[in-house]
Parts: sequence; C-alpha cells; structure tokens
Amino acid sequence: MPDKHEQAEQMRDDVPSTIARSDDKAVRTYKKTLESAEDTYGDGARAHRAAYASLKHTHEKVGDHWEPKEHKGPSDPQAAQGTPASVQQRRDTAQGVDANASKGHLDDVARRVGIENPENIDKGDLIDEIEKANARATAKARRT
Repeated sequence: MPDKHEQAEQMRDDVPSTIARSDDKAVRTYKKTLESAEDTYGDGARAHRAAYASLKHTHEKVGDHWEPKEHKGPSDPQAAQGTPASVQQRRDTAQGVDANASKGHLDDVARRVGIENPENIDKGDLIDEIEKANARATAKARRT
C-alpha cells in the first residue's frame, strides 16, 4: 500500500487545480470525501459540495491553493449548517476564506494575498477582499 504522500500524488490529477496545488492532506481529504459522497449521492454537484465542505473544516483558501487552518471547524455560516439544512436553506459561502477566523488572522492572510493595510478594513469587507484576491490568484494560476 502506498504511503500517504504517494497516495496524494496519485490523486492530484483527479482534484480541482486549487486543491492539486495544496498540501497532501488537502488532496486526500477532498478526494476521499468525494468518493464517499459519490457512493451516497451519485456523481454530481452534491458530491462535490460535500467534498468542499469537508475540506473547509480543515483548510482555508489562500491565493491559488488551500492551507491548513489554525483551528478545525466550519469556515462560514453555510458550512456550519451541515446537511440537510445546508441544502434546504442556502447561505452565501466565503469561498474558502475562513470567515470564523480572528480579524488578526484575516489581516495576515490579506497581506499574503496582496491586500494593503488590511487592519483598516472591517472584517466583513476584508473577507470579501480576500475572496476577490483568491479568485484573481486562481485565475492567474490556471492561465499559466
């Protein structure tokens, strides 16, 4: 049986590009959850939503990839609902930004993705700005 790194390397071609650029645990978490969700829900959007929800409990999106979070748990109000509530009552997501993180942590992430003076931006607006910066970084990475 391959070790965890070899297992993740074998999965990289089968996951979205932002996850493929992430650490081994992110790759394994997404792929294993997706496989389990496909057994339950079939191959489709619901299975992918379940895989992203699982990933968002352990990782946050920073630029064009996912990084381990300081604290495990839901990243936004949509993720906190769980199923079936999350399907029945859709809420906006933070697109992988850990909206439940401290303002200080978000300031650090913001600086890393190129946002200047994040300490002068309120938390809600900062989350939006990080989402936009992440989207730009992902688009740039996909073009290259």
